[in-house]
Amino acid sequence: MDSFVDNEPLEGAVVKGTVVAIEKDLAIIDVGLKTEGRIALKEFGQAGRDGTIKVGSIVEVYVDRVENAAGEAVLSREKARREESWVKLEEMYNNNERVEGTIFNQVKGGFTVDLEGAIAFLPRSQVDIRPIRDIAPLMNVPQPFQILKMDKRRGNIVVSRRAILEESRAEQRSEIVQQLEEGQVVDGVVKNITDYGAFVDLGGIDGLLHVTDIAWRRVNHPSEVLTIGETIKVQIVRINHESHRISLGMKQLQADPWDGIEAKYPIEAKFTGRVTNITDYGAFVELEPGIEGLIHVSEMSWTKKNVHPGKIVSTSQEVEVVVLEVDPDKRRISLGLKQTLANPWESFAEKFPVGSVIEGEVKNKTEFGLFIGLDGDVDGMVHLSDLDWQKSGEIALEDYNRGDMVSAKVLDVDVEKERISLGIKQLSTGETSSDAPAGADQGGIRKGAVVTGTVVEVNEGGIEVRIADTEMTAFIRRADLSRDRNDQRPERFSKGEKVDARVTQYDRKTSRIQLSIKALEIAEEKEAVANYGSSDSGASLGDILGAALKDRETK
Repeated sequence: MDSFVDNEPLEGAVVKGTVVAIEKDLAIIDVGLKTEGRIALKEFGQAGRDGTIKVGSIVEVYVDRVENAAGEAVLSREKARREESWVKLEEMYNNNERVEGTIFNQVKGGFTVDLEGAIAFLPRSQVDIRPIRDIAPLMNVPQPFQILKMDKRRGNIVVSRRAILEESRAEQRSEIVQQLEEGQVVDGVVKNITDYGAFVDLGGIDGLLHVTDIAWRRVNHPSEVLTIGETIKVQIVRINHESHRISLGMKQLQADPWDGIEAKYPIEAKFTGRVTNITDYGAFVELEPGIEGLIHVSEMSWTKKNVHPGKIVSTSQEVEVVVLEVDPDKRRISLGLKQTLANPWESFAEKFPVGSVIEGEVKNKTEFGLFIGLDGDVDGMVHLSDLDWQKSGEIALEDYNRGDMVSAKVLDVDVEKERISLGIKQLSTGETSSDAPAGADQGGIRKGAVVTGTVVEVNEGGIEVRIADTEMTAFIRRADLSRDRNDQRPERFSKGEKVDARVTQYDRKTSRIQLSIKALEIAEEKEAVANYGSSDSGASLGDILGAALKDRETK
């Protein structure tokens, strides 16, 4: 009794016991307690199945309870083995060592793994580097795992197979990267294709072949050129030894089509190309594989200024273009589409010289005049001052509406500024016409002459005046109202006010006249300086102008 008390093991401990008997599928184990315990032979695993466990065998068991309701000791070989495993696994976990285990069952969110008696959980995300569909080949196969977390109190162990694979892959990638060099040409297999490029397997490590490095020509999607599983030859463009990222190129193995580009595409030369892409700002045209130029929206049409390029050209359309500029450093070619067609303003100037009479439809009516549609899809403008000899511009404008057909005389054609000036009132006068306005050839109207006029209209752009003793009207622009910028305000003039101005331009053939108050002021100042002072006389500008005004009053 004394011996039993001294050596009585505590519940929850692993002890050694002796097999005293085997009854059917049970082993009777004596661990030194008042009674023996029974353990199923299957708990001993292979040893219990092949007869290795015999009477007299010494085994380690876990004492669950000293005595149950039947008076027997409750023992467990499985729990004993689990306790042994926990001790061993904790040591390996602390040393960051790999453990051997077997996936034997599937549970919610993952799988269960037998770690030599201890049961661990393998999350589905930790099975492989990439999602795996069929887990069957991995079931019941001993393989290494990495312990991520252990909690003995709760009996939880979390393991990862993915961590082992990533570590092995990183070692393999590092070895392969060390053997590669930038500029090296290697063979690879297209592994995956995305919108921005393709991943190529170089034999254990992947490299990215960007879509812009596939060919010198434009490639909209890598699938146009590559297929998965295809073996291709690529050049290593760049290697990042820290991240083990490799950039690849295919076009680098071909001759650069931009070499000697200026000689192949001289400025102002015409070429035929295919439209490959259309944007809001223009259209790209392929002149040859790998060479594209841009037709800017401003170079697409002479007359269509605010139209989307897609309404002028279409993708894959063959077009004739003119080379406007070549920049080999930036790899840019500027092309022109409208330059292949005749300039409608030049054509109009040749067909309708100044003085010609044309007919057209009123396309638009604005506060400063009419826009007339002309041959060649161009517009000409009739200014307010060129509508009528008798009426003011705004009143005469009310006689016209959009869609009206009108006749007008060509007053000026500016090809560079793409402007055509027309006059309607000039149709009622001629160089020798008997119905010419009174004073048209009288009163000394000529370039440089000073005339007096009466203000008949004031607007933001300037003032309209009727020249004294004639029925002729002229428009004085805002910039010509005064030499002083502060006085170039049309609102300082009022209707009926008389003003003096200098004739800066007079065309007897078209009866077109331009006046300038500013030019008159400049001329008077020059005359005053010449008559009443000089640069070395010491007289101030105020003294000179004062003397000139006094002399004018005496006269």
